[in-house]
Amino acid sequence: MNQATNQRRQFLKTSAHLGIGALVIPHFYIKKSKPLLGDEIIGHGDFKYKVHKAWGNLDPKNTPVKNCHEMVMDSKGRLIMIGDHTKNNVLIYDKSGKLLDAWGIRYGQGHGLTLWNEGGEDFLFITDPYGGSKKDGPSAVIKATPEGRELMIIKHPSHYGAYPEDLAWAPTETAIGPNGDIYIADGYGACYILQFSKEGEFIRKFGGRGEGQDQMMTAHGVCVDYRYGGTPTLLVTSRAGNCFKRFSLEGEYMETIHLPGAYVCRPVIDGDELYAGVCWSSTVKYDPKDGSTHAASHNPNSGFVTILNKKAKVVSNPGGNKPKYKKGALQPIVQEQAIFNHCHDVCVDEDKNLYVCQWNAGATYPIKLERV
Repeated sequence: MNQATNQRRQFLKTSAHLGIGALVIPHFYIKKSKPLLGDEIIGHGDFKYKVHKAWGNLDPKNTPVKNCHEMVMDSKGRLIMIGDHTKNNVLIYDKSGKLLDAWGIRYGQGHGLTLWNEGGEDFLFITDPYGGSKKDGPSAVIKATPEGRELMIIKHPSHYGAYPEDLAWAPTETAIGPNGDIYIADGYGACYILQFSKEGEFIRKFGGRGEGQDQMMTAHGVCVDYRYGGTPTLLVTSRAGNCFKRFSLEGEYMETIHLPGAYVCRPVIDGDELYAGVCWSSTVKYDPKDGSTHAASHNPNSGFVTILNKKAKVVSNPGGNKPKYKKGALQPIVQEQAIFNHCHDVCVDEDKNLYVCQWNAGATYPIKLERV
């Protein structure tokens, strides 16, 4: 397998509000034949899938991965994945599973990946939570081209007057609003959602760590929901709370979508459906006083995928149990088939096939779920 490395110049320009640079990181052009696809079928109702575990497999000696965190599909139909192996943080596949490109040498915890198309041009927003609460540490949100040229860096919120210097900052995800505003989920830090303009100027923050209705317990993911017409809204993950929470674009709390038993990662909207990887599932404790449910403990290696319709009802759990409602309340959803370990993200293509990225899964590559 041949690989070519093209080292290019790196420069960064910083200002009080944002860092701008031009960084094109070595690319590795690799071709690989793919194995035959599988026949195992999982899921429920109209959302059933064949499991192709070997779809994204590559030679780990040449293109290693540690954790496959998130994946998006660009305007060319390429599948772009972010991970935390610094030999190749970014892998770019075609839909057959062939590797087209690989780049990235410095994102020690490459975690979140969001695609934004502006004026017909694709941009990537990468989050790297490595560095914890250090004001000048490498924790950052990076805007880049699909080829790896960095255009903007948002660092610790204390640079913008949004946090005190010692407040934990470990961003996990971004979402881009209709006007280009950048919403950052500080999922492994203080659990705020921070809103910046497209130029990198701080606007506001909301949420924060806690159990209040407008707070999150691990604000792991965020996305913009356009499904209901009128003004779009934000969906934010409260992973340890087993739920998604809806906010206005200005940060006003609107509703909670409860998913008892499911430690969900980021919400992904495609058509009328919401898709999410479930990192692990849990046993659930009921409160007889108000009928509410609370996670009692979580079980490792118990991930699956969950799919919700436009009415926020779970319609399928590929790899998990069949969704059931009792008096309008979703009953606990847990892993039923030992196919996945910790599902961290789901990408949906135009044929409604799913591509599942996993964390802490033995350095495995993405899995394809072919819609049937």
